[in-house]
Amino acid sequence: MAGGRRQAPPREDVLAAAMEMIADRGLEKLTMAALGREVGMSSGHLLYYFGSKDELLLRTLEWSEGRLGAERGRLLTRPATARERLDAYVDLYVPDGHGDPHWTLWLEVWNRSKKADDDARDRQAAIEGAWHRDLVALLAEGISRGEFRRVDPDRFAARLRALLDGFSIHVAIGLRGTDRAQVLAHVHEFLADSLLADA
Repeated sequence: MAGGRRQAPPREDVLAAAMEMIADRGLEKLTMAALGREVGMSSGHLLYYFGSKDELLLRTLEWSEGRLGAERGRLLTRPATARERLDAYVDLYVPDGHGDPHWTLWLEVWNRSKKADDDARDRQAAIEGAWHRDLVALLAEGISRGEFRRVDPDRFAARLRALLDGFSIHVAIGLRGTDRAQVLAHVHEFLADSLLADA
C-alpha cells in the first residue's frame, strides 16, 4: 500500500545480506547501520530482531553452515568410494583462500565466544558436532568396506578435524607459505599415510 509501513525483509534475506557484505567488504565493514542500509531497515530494528551483533554473527554462521551442511550431505551420499567422498569432505572443509567469508565469520564468532552464554556455546558445539558426526560415519563406512585401515573413527575424526582446523586458519588469515593447494596436498599425504596404508 502506497505510503504504508515498509515490511521488514525475511530474516534469511538479512543473513544472506550479512554474508554477502562479509564476502564483498570484509567483516570490519559489517556494522548494524551498514547492514540496515543494505536491507532497508534501521539498526534499531535489526537489534530488535537479533538482540546484539554477536547474535547476528552467530545466526549468520548458522545460516551459512546450513547451506554447507546441505552441500556436505549431497557430497557424502553420492555414489562414490569412501575415499573419493572423504576427499570431497576435505575440499569443502578447507577455505577457498585468504579472506574466505565463511571462515572469516567462523573465526570471529569463535573469538567472541569467550564471553558467550551457554546457549551460544551449545549452538557453536552443534555446528562442530555436525561436521564431526558426518566424518565419523564416513570413516566407519570406509573401514567396513575395507577401503580404510581399522582405526577408531571417532578418535581419528577428532585428530583429522584438528589438523584441518589448524591448516584452514592459516589459509583463511593468509599466512605466508600456506595456500589452499599446499594444505590439500599435506592433508592428502596424511590420509594416505595414516588411513590408506594396509587397506
